[in-house]
Amino acid sequence: MVQRDWELVGAPNARDLGGLPAADGRRVRAGRLLRTAALGRLTDEDLPVLGKLAPACVVDLRGAAEQDVAPPDRLVGDPRVVHLPVYDPAHPVFTYVSAVLLGHDLTAYDELAREGMPAAMAAIYRWFVTGESARAGFGAAVRLAAGERNLPLLFHCSAGKDRTGWLAVVLLTALGVDEASIRADYLRHNELTESLREVLLAAMTRRQPELDLATARPLLEVRSEYLDAAYDEVRRVHGTFGAYLRDGLGVTGEVVAALRDNLLD
Repeated sequence: MVQRDWELVGAPNARDLGGLPAADGRRVRAGRLLRTAALGRLTDEDLPVLGKLAPACVVDLRGAAEQDVAPPDRLVGDPRVVHLPVYDPAHPVFTYVSAVLLGHDLTAYDELAREGMPAAMAAIYRWFVTGESARAGFGAAVRLAAGERNLPLLFHCSAGKDRTGWLAVVLLTALGVDEASIRADYLRHNELTESLREVLLAAMTRRQPELDLATARPLLEVRSEYLDAAYDEVRRVHGTFGAYLRDGLGVTGEVVAALRDNLLD
């Protein structure tokens, strides 16, 4: 039985993608693909666990502005660290989400606020498919995962749920994992972070008493409707996920074959 969850206090949604059923009756190899939140809040007790995982490569999907305000990642050993920023500071939805998280004035975002946070999150997921830095970052991350020297590969963003979640979708789809299993892994974030989510909501409302929990809660969760927005955008723009991998991300058949050779049992 593959141990899929790792007890990291500072990254409670950390998990191994190993064990999921994939193409040709095979399974994703354990200990090869690891998804987490940012590693700056790991505790001293977390570090031996990370050392056991021993990532050879750490992919950080955060933008520079996010890195600047966050604690530096705590790493064990000397993994290769690759920054692949999937972020657009000029995108109004990104700045709206940042303003909610940081407790900034929201009066400039009245229209987005009227549409609601779930609609804003769905817009971000559509951007994951078409945005220039998104396509560049996700494509580069998949090519890294196809290289044996980069394994185990650990990938994260800030919360480890949206950009990290979509990269997991891309990798698992390329490996031939079925959509139901992919969706179940994606949605597990909510279960794994339930207590942390309530702490964060309380902190946000203390900092910004006028903040409506109905606005904040959808930002801290993952939802099937967010994932559906990205899948719908893939179909709208590319027709099939295979075409998105090839034409949107530059992931060739050779890269997919290398992924399967290195990541499937």
